[in-house]
Amino acid sequence: MKYQLIEIYEQIRDFMEAGGPVLWIILITAFLMWTVIIERYWFIRITYPGQVKKAVEQWNQREDTSSWYAHRIREELISRISVQLHKSLIILQTLVALCPLMGLLGTVFGMVQVFEIMAITGSSNARLMASGISMATIPTMAGMVVALSGLNFSARLKHHADFKTQIAADRLHISDTK
Repeated sequence: MKYQLIEIYEQIRDFMEAGGPVLWIILITAFLMWTVIIERYWFIRITYPGQVKKAVEQWNQREDTSSWYAHRIREELISRISVQLHKSLIILQTLVALCPLMGLLGTVFGMVQVFEIMAITGSSNARLMASGISMATIPTMAGMVVALSGLNFSARLKHHADFKTQIAADRLHISDTK
């Protein structure tokens, strides 16, 4: 077991070295992105039901639920829930959008390495250029993989937020009697 962990660590280290410094930035971005994703799912599963329950109780305690003023209070309760549900989604979408751009930065960084090797050695030796090409392709791949996984969850969280906002609105009934 211990040797397997050491081997996994060495493989990850080799992969990160082959990808260059931009790969570390992509890793940090992926960590931040997944932290936001996990936090949003935690909020939807754990915190959101309590907030809706509190809003429904607050609404049901009102005697007047049909006046113009009551409608504004209802809209405010729904708006609070919506803001909490949509919180951090812009940050998540920004992190998702940054990943392919950082992958492209890694490509440029790796190609600069290739051209630097060619300038120093004065030849186009494939063995010498291999590390630069690796440094160009690995961050591109990593940026795209992180972005695709983040895009999927970002869209799902946006859908959940919109759907849960509508459910909360439906639970705050408006009486037709005045």
